[in-house]
Amino acid sequence: MSEYLIIPQPVSVQYLSGSFQCTGLPLIADNADFQSEARVFTDQLRRVYGDGAFGSGASDIRLLKTGSLKAEEAFSLEILADGITLNASTGTGIYRGLQALRQLFLSCYNDGALSIPCGVIEDKPRFPWRGLMLDCSRYFYSVEFIKKLLDGLTLQHINIFHWHLTDDQGWRLPVEAYPLLIEIASKRRDHRLSGAFSGRGHYSKEEIREIVSYAAERHIEVVPEVDLPGHTSSVLAAYPGLGCTGGPYQVEDRFGIFEDVLCAGNDGIFPLAEAVFDTLAELFPSNYVHIGGDEVRFNRWSECPKCRKRMEELGLSEPAQLQSWITSRLADMLRQHGKTAIGWDEVLENTEKFPLPPDMVVQSWRGEKGGNTATSRGHRVIMSPQTSGCYLDFRPIDLPEEMGRRPIGTVAQGFNLKPITAEMDEKAASLVLGGQGNLWSEVIYAGRIAEYMIFPRICAIAEALWSEKEPKDLADFAKRLEIHRRRLDRLDLLQYRGPLENKTLSPSQW
Repeated sequence: MSEYLIIPQPVSVQYLSGSFQCTGLPLIADNADFQSEARVFTDQLRRVYGDGAFGSGASDIRLLKTGSLKAEEAFSLEILADGITLNASTGTGIYRGLQALRQLFLSCYNDGALSIPCGVIEDKPRFPWRGLMLDCSRYFYSVEFIKKLLDGLTLQHINIFHWHLTDDQGWRLPVEAYPLLIEIASKRRDHRLSGAFSGRGHYSKEEIREIVSYAAERHIEVVPEVDLPGHTSSVLAAYPGLGCTGGPYQVEDRFGIFEDVLCAGNDGIFPLAEAVFDTLAELFPSNYVHIGGDEVRFNRWSECPKCRKRMEELGLSEPAQLQSWITSRLADMLRQHGKTAIGWDEVLENTEKFPLPPDMVVQSWRGEKGGNTATSRGHRVIMSPQTSGCYLDFRPIDLPEEMGRRPIGTVAQGFNLKPITAEMDEKAASLVLGGQGNLWSEVIYAGRIAEYMIFPRICAIAEALWSEKEPKDLADFAKRLEIHRRRLDRLDLLQYRGPLENKTLSPSQW
């Protein structure tokens, strides 16, 4: 291979004469500053090539701490004939550089020998937030699958794992003060099994800590999501007194948006939220907690005497305004835990009486409008518009044989994602944290299917969030992706292999 062909594309690549060659994979020299990063990198290679792949000679990779690279994730990787040197000011920068090197090893190590062109790679990200959301409420994904996914994501410098843990169809978080969330809310009928429940319903605290630790070692931040006050059929099935009608309710075995939500006139919803936030603070070191806030239906609130009384007490004219009151209270509760709330872009609505807290982060999903509105009001924003290839449960191409839901989200759309929109001025643009891809699991009932839906679209999104280069060159990306696909194959990750753009082709033409 004469070129590095890395994804995402680095800021700078300078090729030099010659190549670095060795028999077996080279070893990392002992370094007290970056022992964890070196161990993880070595383990990742060992899982692909086995213990016997590592050479027994000199340690040819040096990790150096330098003060000249100011950005936390910046690195400089120098590959010379007599050795490889990686410079960064932080462990995060060293780890990102090791992942670039991991890509090169996955491409250039064959038949027991390694040969890499000499050169210098200098790199740093454009945006600090480069994420993937995995919905584990509709379908439960195992700890081992999530760990495999994290190792695949980190190859492209994805640094946020947004973990969707609750929804109408299942509650996955143990909360000791509310045991029925596990006994009842975590289980639902499965029509594929004649209505019987089968399999795991929740993650234990030990498993959650295991995933959080595994991610942290890979410099990935785990951001939990607990959806409130809508998408709570599972909560109401366990604690029907928290709903407007008192039930009966069930953990939903259908997919959609449901009328029953937490009762805004019932003070009991806040002790529940406090217990949940206590648990999240115990298990997740991230400064962020996603509280959902999307697709709340207001019909029950308009009919409920307790909700109407609450509206009167608060001087509200519309039931929908109760959501902004709840959102403000939840954000304040999280602030007491040292956490910052994130909400889907619906939290921007009906805020005349109770404005959105200034520190709340808005995730724009229904298009770019939410991001434009939020930044114009001074809120930080995460861009994941379903209209720009960020919804990975959508079909990757418009063919009936493809998996996924009917809307289309192509690789090219993700590659062309622009987190900073044309409507944003300089001040607004400074509030954009970055973006992410989202995998909702209504029709993604197995990890292998999830892999296919995620890869390589997340590679394209990662490039859009990491790389500065404009204008974008899809043909160049396709060239690099051809090599990158083989790396993903070596990691045993299933992937979509069809057209990058939505051109109507039969499978025989792919």
